[in-house]
Amino acid sequence: MESRFHRLAPCFRVRPPRLRFREMARSDVGLMTGLPGDPEVMTYYPRPKTRAEALDWILWNRANYAEHGHGLWIVETREGDFVGDCGLTWQPIGEERALEVGYHTMRAHQGRGYASEAAKSCLELATGPIGASHVVAIINPLNVPSPRVAEKLGMAVEHQTRVHGQEVVVYGTHSRLGRQGQ
Repeated sequence: MESRFHRLAPCFRVRPPRLRFREMARSDVGLMTGLPGDPEVMTYYPRPKTRAEALDWILWNRANYAEHGHGLWIVETREGDFVGDCGLTWQPIGEERALEVGYHTMRAHQGRGYASEAAKSCLELATGPIGASHVVAIINPLNVPSPRVAEKLGMAVEHQTRVHGQEVVVYGTHSRLGRQGQ
């Protein structure tokens, strides 16, 4: 049985002033069902996720923590309100894998800058301690808010392609300090 208290995400060089991160746990299935299960949050995905798929999402991230030391983390306000998830995952782009900063925000918290704040901390982690030289954001071309987040991170459009069967725009940034991993 998992502890009620989850391990905190790795030490971030830039701590978001209004947010905190923690690892996902099986007990978060209710929270996560409300995030990827929300049709509006998942507008640019093939469909919302079921409760079973939300649990699979959690287990996938837990496997990422074990294998890579990172994945998507639960994002909460400093007061403990659930905001969404954000983190770093390896994604297939063509024949290669790229480290993606990904973010999903609950409807009630959208438009407040939380995604940008969380993603900035994750980008700093990627290009700092993790040592990635290239980080991407994979975005549906119809999604208007997500490119604004990517651009605030200093990312620019690199190309369009298909990922997981969907047309996407790949935004990216390169770090002179990082070393490409995985």
